Amino acid sequence: MLIADEVQTGFARTGKLFAMEHHGVEPDLVTMAKSLAGGMPLSAVCGRARIMDAPAPGGLGGTYAANLLSVASALAVLDVIQEEHLCDRSAALGERLMDRLNNAQRTNDRIAQVRGQGSMVAVEFRHAGQPDAATAKAVQQRAHAQGLVLLTCGMHGNVIRFLYPLTIPDAQFERALDILDAALTEAVPA
Repeated sequence: MLIADEVQTGFARTGKLFAMEHHGVEPDLVTMAKSLAGGMPLSAVCGRARIMDAPAPGGLGGTYAANLLSVASALAVLDVIQEEHLCDRSAALGERLMDRLNNAQRTNDRIAQVRGQGSMVAVEFRHAGQPDAATAKAVQQRAHAQGLVLLTCGMHGNVIRFLYPLTIPDAQFERALDILDAALTEAVPA
């Protein structure tokens, strides 16, 4: 059985409604939450009928399932994703961000890797072959001083991942990219 955990990757974040769509594979089960209801508490499991119908009545449930307000929110989220073409927007925004990060990587050897799909993007810092949490933290702090909130993550704290809303206005996104450029230049020695 193949289970796709789409809790973080779902709902247009990768440029498709679900990340699994990039791989041409249909999972047997899909788990969903977070972006599903636009911030309202809701989770879901969806799957093939033979699997979903297997438990006895009451045998399948969840902590954040079936709240009426959250379900209404999820339906509105799906409408917005379709009406505002957020899968396409996610891909376009992610490409702009990755272009900026790849340009910075060409001049800064501490940027070890730029990775992502759609708007699910991360940049990893290393120095002398080792995880470089200090540089990631310095970039985060310099960006924050200019009004841009970034999240460091990874086992060693040497990765910054980007979590902007797909509905971010273009001018605000461009300003964020400019702040990021400046933070990378100031924090990462050339």
